[in-house]
Amino acid sequence: MRVKFRSALIRTAIFVGVFALALTIVASDQKSNATHPQAKKSLRPLFVLVHSPLVGQTTWSLVAQELRRKGFEVVVPTLNSDQGSKKPYWQAHVEQVVRSLRAIPPNRSLILVAHSGAGVLLPAIRKALRRPVAEYIFVDAIAPVDNKSRLALFDSEESANEFRRRAVNGYIPVWSDKDLREEIPDSRLRRRFVSELKHLPIAIYEEPIPVFANWPDSPCGYLQFTESYNLDAARLRGKGCIYMAIKGSHFQMLVDAPAVAKALLNLTGRL
Repeated sequence: MRVKFRSALIRTAIFVGVFALALTIVASDQKSNATHPQAKKSLRPLFVLVHSPLVGQTTWSLVAQELRRKGFEVVVPTLNSDQGSKKPYWQAHVEQVVRSLRAIPPNRSLILVAHSGAGVLLPAIRKALRRPVAEYIFVDAIAPVDNKSRLALFDSEESANEFRRRAVNGYIPVWSDKDLREEIPDSRLRRRFVSELKHLPIAIYEEPIPVFANWPDSPCGYLQFTESYNLDAARLRGKGCIYMAIKGSHFQMLVDAPAVAKALLNLTGRL
């Protein structure tokens, strides 16, 4: 009996020891995953920086670099406007954003950020993605209103009509290097920016763009650079969006990218 009892004790001790070792390994793995830089990075939201259809990826290039330097993943979709397509321009732009995110896992947290004329696209992008969006951030951008065009959302009828009058044969005039000297002081960066400008029909600014019911369905923020977007900022503040301001150029992200990146991160921290 003593031998059997001693054997049972030994087996029990071995079992307890193995179980304790297993728990230690699991705890160690969990701690390692929690503290490993790659694990931390994978838990961070992915920034989707959307530029206006009138401009190109250079608009967000410096801010994207700043965010990546801080350990965030960033996607900067390119919006092209195929004038031969039968689709509405806004729909083509939304589809281009969705395609740029195909490789992103469906459970990955997204922060949609729009500048200028891209602001009106964010609700349509969210709907087309068919996945939750963690946050929306508007940067000196037009605030979306259901079935309103960009021109209908200008701060006054007078400014909308002035925009129409500047059109040449139905096309929006393209800025020159000289036009943007104050907006984008860095000459090399300005030339790169101007090289991406697109000669687009004013129809892009006349088409109504839908906003789904009960939008915004996630927290939102507004980062304002210029007084031209006072009305848009007020509209979104009325919907509960957190507000921040950096006084500067409409293209302030090409003037002080670190400050703009910091503001975006501050907004996400408050949403």
